[in-house]
Amino acid sequence: MNYGARMETKLYLHNTLAREKQVFTPQDPARVTLYVCGPTVYGPCHIGNFRPAVVFDVLVRVLRTLYPQVVYARNVTDVDDKINKKANDEGVDISRITERYHAKYMADMQVLGVLPPDIEPFATQHIVEMQAMIEQLITKGHAYEADGHVLFDVTQDSAYGGLSGRSREDMLAGARVEVAPYKKNAGDFVLWKPSTPEQPGWDSIWGQDRGQGRGRGRPGWHIECSAMIEKHLGHTIDIHGGGADLQFPHHENEAAQSRCSHGAPLANYWLHNGMLNISGEKMSKSIGNIKVMDELLEAAPGEAIRLGLLQGHYRQRLDFSDDLLAQSVKNLDRLYGVLRDTSDMEVVRAPVPEGFLTALCDDLNTPKALAELFALSKNISSPEKKGAFLAAANLMGLLQQTPEAWFAAQTANSADSDVDAAAVEALIERRAKARAEKDFAAADAARDELAAMGVVIEDTAEGTIWKLAK
Repeated sequence: MNYGARMETKLYLHNTLAREKQVFTPQDPARVTLYVCGPTVYGPCHIGNFRPAVVFDVLVRVLRTLYPQVVYARNVTDVDDKINKKANDEGVDISRITERYHAKYMADMQVLGVLPPDIEPFATQHIVEMQAMIEQLITKGHAYEADGHVLFDVTQDSAYGGLSGRSREDMLAGARVEVAPYKKNAGDFVLWKPSTPEQPGWDSIWGQDRGQGRGRGRPGWHIECSAMIEKHLGHTIDIHGGGADLQFPHHENEAAQSRCSHGAPLANYWLHNGMLNISGEKMSKSIGNIKVMDELLEAAPGEAIRLGLLQGHYRQRLDFSDDLLAQSVKNLDRLYGVLRDTSDMEVVRAPVPEGFLTALCDDLNTPKALAELFALSKNISSPEKKGAFLAAANLMGLLQQTPEAWFAAQTANSADSDVDAAAVEALIERRAKARAEKDFAAADAARDELAAMGVVIEDTAEGTIWKLAK
């Protein structure tokens, strides 16, 4: 597919700012810019953090299919009060904490098949840019210094609240607003705050020691993203993404800072993915149902976790459960089974099929795209069709290994549970032979033996698949 043909394909995205689905029109079709809020690295990420990583990974793959260059930035927040507490509890520098959990995050992303971003800016490497933006906001009358802090004055931004669609009263009622005597308005938020000697800090012209020289402090959370976006992507980017929980206050505050700093919108399209439930319940520390990658991998491989996160539309709340993971494993068994059954067929490189691409271009409709993928899997009758099938799967980050590797891993997992995988396969083959010979008594006997071993089988169009009963 050449560039001109790709440009004919329209991408529709639900823009949170406009509250409707719109045709995506980049500022410069030759260079599309995208920024997604990344992790705060003070501990292992949970399944809720993985959803935006996977969702926007698919979006980036789609954009790269449609446009010649996509610049994707995903930041790392490596200065934060939660990081400070963790470092203090362990008696180490914050860098020890952030390096450890950033490495864990990247390992988790690899397990999920998430491609690395083009740019991965760290907050601590952009303090100068943050301070410059803060000074500009003060100069323009949008921020003020008080009691060693610098705060953004929300009353000086007439567009404040436009992204979240809330009035200032509603925003104050629905947010955890820090009550502080130095604030002009209750909703004003911190751009810079003083640091105590045991806290990380950087020299600044603000702070309690200003009369004796330069003060020492650290940035607020919201200013970090605004400064990093401006440095690496420009004043206005095409797409800003993240979880729905970031829409307010984080993204609202980002938009305000950038808009007031340089007089232009931060992003033309804002995308937000829905939250997760865990087996029907809201994910919460108080309930104790937060799942991290190491726990999830005990139930299913990384590719199945990825597929599970794509089973529902990204904007909707998704119920993530053991049943969802089990179904994802079954679905991958079927898809890899098709590749195994057509292993003797060569692959001819082919473009992504139109129906599949159209589904993803309809606001990342991954459920519809998956239905298209399974339809393609049933009609691999030529090397070209096999190439088209693999091109579609690749656009969702699926089928990234060989069928031999996939099924070997499943067999190894079964072996860990003291089940003789070879015996299971032999029984399945015996049953299939008996059924072909219409010896249904022998087929039922083989099935009973499998059940006695704790094995559940399912007959599919691509063959019989099996798993261990719960």
